Amino acid sequence: MSRTRLPRAGWHQGHDLTGGLARRAIQWYKAAPVLTPHMMNVIRLIVFALVLAAPSVAGAVETPDPAKLKLGSANALVYEPGTGRALYQKGADDVTPIASVTKLMTAMVVLDANLPLDEPLAVDIGDFDMLKGSSSRLSMGVELPRREMLRLALMASENRAASALARHFPGGSDAFVAAMNRKAASLGMTRSHFDDSTGLSPSNVSTARDLAKMVEAAAGYPLIREFSVTPSYVVEVQPTGRVLGFNNSNRLVQSSEWDIQLQKTGYIREAGRCLVMLVQIASKPVVIVLLDSVGKYTRLGDATRVKHWIETGKPLPAAKAAFAAAGKARKPATVKSRAVSTSIRRPRT
Repeated sequence: MSRTRLPRAGWHQGHDLTGGLARRAIQWYKAAPVLTPHMMNVIRLIVFALVLAAPSVAGAVETPDPAKLKLGSANALVYEPGTGRALYQKGADDVTPIASVTKLMTAMVVLDANLPLDEPLAVDIGDFDMLKGSSSRLSMGVELPRREMLRLALMASENRAASALARHFPGGSDAFVAAMNRKAASLGMTRSHFDDSTGLSPSNVSTARDLAKMVEAAAGYPLIREFSVTPSYVVEVQPTGRVLGFNNSNRLVQSSEWDIQLQKTGYIREAGRCLVMLVQIASKPVVIVLLDSVGKYTRLGDATRVKHWIETGKPLPAAKAAFAAAGKARKPATVKSRAVSTSIRRPRT
């Protein structure tokens, strides 16, 4: 007696209960010595019903409850770029200063221009921060290739590097800012405006929802992904040959618990502390936007709460999240190169 081959499409391996029952039915069907036509039809109906049910059971994914997530940041968005679904939002359409998160747009405009990355750029007086008086380790007259200026602007949030990138753009800084706003418009960032390449100006504004679009776009540039998550880096500046070490402004990139694909921090008084990231959580890409956080560790604590919430569906108490974030605050590393020792300082951003 010939036996009909049963379809295997849609079957899910692992711990799927429905798939397990169907497999047992097939095993029983194959092992049975002689089956009447009626019994065979009954078994086929059971197996086919289980096969059809298996994908829906295995594909069911529980969505975490937004009401269980409590964040300290004034504006936030947790977004699935693959589905376009917002998992959590809080003041996501409020326009607010974005500080050095700006530098993601700066990087895209630089790379879109296809300027030579090996061209040396010199820091000039025009790159000094006359607005906030922030410090920089790139002193007057030092030179670095455009590639290294871009790297330091992204990973260490170096303001003079970001300023030099704009100043050496065809047409100068004004043309660069105009290109930034055109790029924002092309990405559908309708509530965003850029006034400078560093983010030091409080006139650089956006929303959490617009910034999620910017993060998605920036992720399409391999150099931005690479440079933004570089934990630490050493450069030799010309013409002196001095060696300078820099750490990433986001301490989470050093943690083995995180799979960060792209990130950028930001801080000025008007913006509070900001953080945007593209991360893998529970094997899925997630964009996290945190704006206007108060306190040194709030943005890191909020990111930790988001990760725990997505993984477990449960809230993480604020105290535990803050403790976990504080644990990422490692001491600056020490770099030795060519008999020159220099401490890698963390920038203020």
